[in-house]
Amino acid sequence: MKEIVYNYKTKYKEGFTNKEILEILKMFPNLDLEKFYDALDGITCMVKGNDVITYHHDILTALVCGAEKRGLRPYEWD
Repeated sequence: MKEIVYNYKTKYKEGFTNKEILEILKMFPNLDLEKFYDALDGITCMVKGNDVITYHHDILTALVCGAEKRGLRPYEWD
């Protein structure tokens, strides 16, 4: 999963646009989307132009939470 996230061709080097997040989610059809989006609640992001950028490490953490069907662990929160 880490290789997929960090090798995914994104528009911005800093991370994923909302469109790219939807694209990468297609690669994980059995993901618990509620756990995925819960893990993204309260994260730090950035804005470039009209795009909100979600950092690679936040997407990776959210994917792991969705795949394992669990919430964030205290040490994963930033």
